[in-house]
Amino acid sequence: MAILDSGVIAAHNEPLLRHVRNDYEHLGEQLARRHIDIETVRAQVAAFGVAIPSWGVGTGGTRFARFPGRGEPRHVFDKLQDCAVIQQLARATPTVSLHIPWDKCTDWSELRQTAQGHGLAFDAMNSNTFSDQPGQAHSYKYGSLSHSDAATRAQAVAHNLECIAIGQQLGSTALTVWVGDGSNFPGQQHFRRAFDRYLESAHQIYAALPVDWRMMLEHKICEPAFYATVIQDWGSSLLAAQTLGPKAQCLVDLGHHAPNVNIELIVARLIAAGKLAGFHFNDSKYGDDDLDAGSVSPYRLFLVFNELVAAAHEGVAFDPAYMLDQSHNVTDPIESLMTSAVQVQRSYAQALLVDRAALDAAQQANDAMTATHLLKAAFQTDVTPLLQRVRADAGGAIDPVAAYRASGYRARVAAERPAAQGGGGGIV
Repeated sequence: MAILDSGVIAAHNEPLLRHVRNDYEHLGEQLARRHIDIETVRAQVAAFGVAIPSWGVGTGGTRFARFPGRGEPRHVFDKLQDCAVIQQLARATPTVSLHIPWDKCTDWSELRQTAQGHGLAFDAMNSNTFSDQPGQAHSYKYGSLSHSDAATRAQAVAHNLECIAIGQQLGSTALTVWVGDGSNFPGQQHFRRAFDRYLESAHQIYAALPVDWRMMLEHKICEPAFYATVIQDWGSSLLAAQTLGPKAQCLVDLGHHAPNVNIELIVARLIAAGKLAGFHFNDSKYGDDDLDAGSVSPYRLFLVFNELVAAAHEGVAFDPAYMLDQSHNVTDPIESLMTSAVQVQRSYAQALLVDRAALDAAQQANDAMTATHLLKAAFQTDVTPLLQRVRADAGGAIDPVAAYRASGYRARVAAERPAAQGGGGGIV
């Protein structure tokens, strides 16, 4: 069921199609001179998709305040409707990743049917043991899966098992586990014992995984524990994943690293270890800023995809999952998510343009200048016409943000959905 009138999209595209065709043909000629077939690249980009986080369609917040936007989703069905608009316009986001308990409902079968009606499917399930929920018996203030109290750990394990059960009803095949566990003061926590408790709890979750599921372990260098987190970096995540078994892998959130860490190198290491689960795409200037993907460091995003495309080119067997994970404080979340999805597509398309044979030769010859020029040549190629063509061919909008604004969707849902109250900080 299309949320937006297809006529609105067609009317938006009609005056632009001639320019897209001309620009696409010109780009094809440029790439042909580099011995690259634009049709091959177009097919690969058209098959690429990135999941939308259900929480991403709401307005985020900081530690200090949250300023609700107009027409914020009231429940998971509203969230699916917003996600359907994003997919209808950008044609790059065919799946949605749910967060429990934020997305709980009374009828999972109805939710799955609604998603299918919107042309959407469900990606990884996300558990929440980093905040307390009304009525829960034990607090996560001092941790969850690694808590010193066995009953609190058991509660956190049970919640993750519930997420798996819900995911099975929705057709999901992965569970993402991120914990805020850690310490804020030296001496507050015994590092080795806390990690051992985490592994003990994670083993119980792992044992409950269906045969075709993956368990994605997410690390974070700090926040809310600012002195030390239990799963602090990719080394801790890799150690845990290797201890748990083959269905446990490491998830890379681009904002969860120390400043200036070489994320693309981490990606390469995890690919080599057979433990790359996938990505949460966002961008950062100072820390876990959760900015729109590629808004600050587009070249870094390209370099991440360069490692992914290189591994695929070399025949490495891996299947990374892709998801956006952002907090939208000053923009319309739908506009930001569409823009980020297009940026992720762009980075993938540019990485497909790297001359792999020439790059291999330059690396073998230790020719640093040629190697970096080869990467820059791909990154600096404007693949906009290719992305526009992919969207138009799939029935999407040539300019998603412009078409979205012309549709009047935000004003319409703002009239239907009660205004949310502002107040304390924190994400939705």
